[in-house]
Amino acid sequence: MKLTVLSFIIISFFHFSHSSPQKFTSIISFGNSLADTGNFLILGAAAFPFVGHLPYGITYFHHPTGRFSDGRLVVDFIAESLGLPLLPPYLASHENFRQGVNFAVAGATALDPAFFQEIDVVLWTNYSLSTQLRWFDELKPSLCKTPQECNEYFKKSLFLVGEIGGNDYNFPLVAGKSLADVTSFVPKVVQTIAEAIERLTERGAVNLLVPGNLPIGCLPLYLTLFASMEKEDYDDRNWCLIKLNNLARYHNELLKSAIEQLRRKHPEARIIYADYYSALLQFVHSPRHFGFYSGTQKACCGSGGQYNFNLTAPCGSVGSHVCKDPSTYLSWDGIHLTEAAYHQIANGLLDGSFTDLPLII
Repeated sequence: MKLTVLSFIIISFFHFSHSSPQKFTSIISFGNSLADTGNFLILGAAAFPFVGHLPYGITYFHHPTGRFSDGRLVVDFIAESLGLPLLPPYLASHENFRQGVNFAVAGATALDPAFFQEIDVVLWTNYSLSTQLRWFDELKPSLCKTPQECNEYFKKSLFLVGEIGGNDYNFPLVAGKSLADVTSFVPKVVQTIAEAIERLTERGAVNLLVPGNLPIGCLPLYLTLFASMEKEDYDDRNWCLIKLNNLARYHNELLKSAIEQLRRKHPEARIIYADYYSALLQFVHSPRHFGFYSGTQKACCGSGGQYNFNLTAPCGSVGSHVCKDPSTYLSWDGIHLTEAAYHQIANGLLDGSFTDLPLII
């Protein structure tokens, strides 16, 4: 009997000691408008001033914060789940970044602006991924001093690398570049993201979460701009545009392959792929199951049309209107998602449904 009790105590000790959740003490975020918590707005938001006014921020904050949604983003929900404060934007003055910092900028690309200048594509911002990495290098001395201190600090930090890369395709496609031309960029975009991940691991990052691209053929922006009379252009399971989703899948397959190579090269790091593509498709295929009773292909905020999206009269502009309940919509403004959608994605990342490795161990 005594042996049985002792065995139980020993087994219980090992069980709880090995299954206790990992404790992250900070989050360091890079990316574009899917992750930006205010940098674009601080920079002036000249390319899209509407983000500085309601209805952006209407649901949770009740005022605009620079987030391209009605409320919180994936990174906000992850921070809340870890008991950390919401990430301040890097460009905010007088902020304490010890528990987290957000370098993401709306409109940011993985490739540098010079690439797009050469092909006559105008961007929203010049603050690409390389600039965000430079900001990280500039901030690092204030986070830790010695190599040992930095190793300990970054070992307990979660690095969110993206989503990034989507705008490398969005801006050229909207500018009229052919799908074939844009598809030719994909290897270069993914290589740039992989180089950024490697650079971060070399600087001490151990836990990295890397989101893939969304199924852009399901977004109101593309459903409006690339509307087709040909039935075969659409996936009959979800009425999304097949060729545009194939572009996103191509990006994601190359990204997953790059992550596998980086894992072999850096076995000390946990590089986790976040499957935003499959997450959104689940919402599209079973909208009511996830609470999207108003559908998934019509924007909550817009100025009319089949998908409530108009590129020349976007959400927040004169003539646009907001739905009564954003939580029942997947799409917020035709490009970005609602807080409810980001919450569902974050839940899937935290419980492992939308990652290829567990985020919390």
